Amino acid sequence: MLGSKLMSGVRLKAALAGVALLAGAMLMPQPAEARFGLRGGPLGVARFAVGHIVGMSRLRHARMAARGHRTRTAALRAQDPRGLRGADRARMQNPHVMRAALTAQAALSGWRGGRHAQGWWRHPDGSYGWVGPVFWPFAFDDIGNAVLLGDATALTLYDYGDIYAAIFSPYATRELAAYTNASRRARVPDIASLCDAGETSGLPVDRIAAAVQPNEAQRAALDDLAVAWTSARDTIRAACPAQAAPDAAGRLAVMQARVAAMIRASEDLAPPLQRFEALLDDGQKQKLAELGHERRAALAALQRKDRSSADAACSPDADPRYDEKLQRQYEQLVQQQWPSDEIAGTLRLDPTGRARLDVLQDTTLRTMQSLSPCPQQPAATATARLQAVKARLQTMQTDLRNVTDALDDFQTDLTEAQKAAFEQMGPKRGV
Repeated sequence: MLGSKLMSGVRLKAALAGVALLAGAMLMPQPAEARFGLRGGPLGVARFAVGHIVGMSRLRHARMAARGHRTRTAALRAQDPRGLRGADRARMQNPHVMRAALTAQAALSGWRGGRHAQGWWRHPDGSYGWVGPVFWPFAFDDIGNAVLLGDATALTLYDYGDIYAAIFSPYATRELAAYTNASRRARVPDIASLCDAGETSGLPVDRIAAAVQPNEAQRAALDDLAVAWTSARDTIRAACPAQAAPDAAGRLAVMQARVAAMIRASEDLAPPLQRFEALLDDGQKQKLAELGHERRAALAALQRKDRSSADAACSPDADPRYDEKLQRQYEQLVQQQWPSDEIAGTLRLDPTGRARLDVLQDTTLRTMQSLSPCPQQPAATATARLQAVKARLQTMQTDLRNVTDALDDFQTDLTEAQKAAFEQMGPKRGV
């Protein structure tokens, strides 16, 4: 018994040491990386840390279990949120929790990868970036929330984990077919409905007009912005895939097309948004800004008893032993380890092939730095927030191109049989 307790203590310390190392690696400035001589920057530390935090996925601290576990996890199950009652229904007033429930229902409806209520590719907040063959189903809503309301919470969750899920798809071929086959089970949504997913049908013109009380010229500019808003939504919708991509290269192409459409949409929105804001006086600009203040205040009130916001996990004082969101992030990282040895052994890679695999892995892991999930303080104006959204998307676009190039290099000399075997690698799929 004593030996068991000692071993548990050692494992706990090793797990926490791994977490600390990984956190340090992600935050380590470039000069420090060079000084410590880490191969590929902090990635050597990240690999080492991942090996030590496997036990983290099994840790459940008593304080965390006592903080309303049943209420928190209810929103992450694949279920219809309309069936919730009492405290669960009250929690669903949080739009981010609602998003998590809706995407979980759609993402897991065709998945047979395990018995658990969550798939391994979920975001730390419980939502899903990949829903069947569709990437970023609420793309335009996320842009709108970030620009109009200063709430970029959902947008900043799209990062390394989604790229990993593109390389190592969670879905089996037959599961993906359920999203495209007309004879699919009724509870599996089709691609068209996923592409049309959204909370808004257009710019909330009436709400904005009620807030700023526009004059004739301002109202004309607002109407022009509403037209551009609808056009931008259609641009993103048009980038939705018509069918499931068959392999990792195809899934990365789906991501690139989606992100490129989001960038085009943000570029199209910029001129009319800037014209409208330029016509407003200081008092009207303040009224417009208050729309976002109201949203963030409402979210803060919903979250004050449940530290599930992104800010909590990004705090320098956050402790993974007591913070559920931090633990979910590290559990996700554990689940998204690279099966490098399995790939090399199964594909019988020569030294050149193994080196190319290492480059692919390193290139993908670097996106953990460039695509930080920690939200920034929203800019004061909608135009500036739109610029920040575009910059984030351009960073993701660059990362996707780099990962695609590394994947192409890795697969250059592989046979068709090796490519087919590579598609079977990674975390558990379905049937």
